[in-house]
Amino acid sequence: MSSKIYLKEPIVSVEWLQNNLVADNLIVLDGTINKVFDASQNQIPGARLFDIKKKFSDTSNPFPSAFPSAEQFQKEARALGINNDSAIVVYDDKGIYSSARVWWLFKAFGYTNVAVLDGGFPAWLKAEYPTESMKLYTGDSGDFEANLQPQFMKFFKDVQDASKNKTHNIIDARSAGRFNCTVPEPREGLRMGTIPNSVNLPFTDLLENGILKSKKDLAKAFYMVADKNDAIIFSCGSGLTACVLALGAEISGYKNISVYDGSWTEWGSLVKG
Repeated sequence: MSSKIYLKEPIVSVEWLQNNLVADNLIVLDGTINKVFDASQNQIPGARLFDIKKKFSDTSNPFPSAFPSAEQFQKEARALGINNDSAIVVYDDKGIYSSARVWWLFKAFGYTNVAVLDGGFPAWLKAEYPTESMKLYTGDSGDFEANLQPQFMKFFKDVQDASKNKTHNIIDARSAGRFNCTVPEPREGLRMGTIPNSVNLPFTDLLENGILKSKKDLAKAFYMVADKNDAIIFSCGSGLTACVLALGAEISGYKNISVYDGSWTEWGSLVKG
């Protein structure tokens, strides 16, 4: 008997994943940033490496992890055996970090049957669920079709307009120290600063030991910076942790949300302080 699942929430627990690993249409993606294949490392059984940096970014862009074309995304997703009816669960090695970017990329290309693993690989290990040596995917190609949803991603000109005309709430996921310019940017040569008319909500405020806080706590965090019907652009250092805020916002019932792809790395490089 075949069993197919549809993900109703953008987040699933490690217990849920362990119970559903055998589902016919389940695909588990390891979306750990900067991860390279290494057979001595462990993974969740059956996981496939989602290489954000090399396969799912526009590597010709001078800024890191830049949004890929629909053609590129579709080609690389198919190479991982992803189909139009796949149920995708993505995790990373930090808890919830780059996995949210993978989730957001799928949404930006019109795919909703995707969720983030709450707590990621650390939570999986803590629960003492089985692991296996890292394996390269060598199975069949998938039939995944990318269908770009332009409202999910914002680019430099969009954010310039939003900042100047205050058409959107711009919410920055960087730490308070970086937002307030009391600590330097980790990227060498990048100036400190903030996008004008932006506010700060560090992505770490949504997490407790790599696991998302309760719906009530998430709602409270967002209530402090935006109303439910506001148009929101999330920003961060390079477009990764802004997606953690997007994940928390979606769970909290916010609808009109987008991510600034280049984030502070692009803004701080192009706009002189």
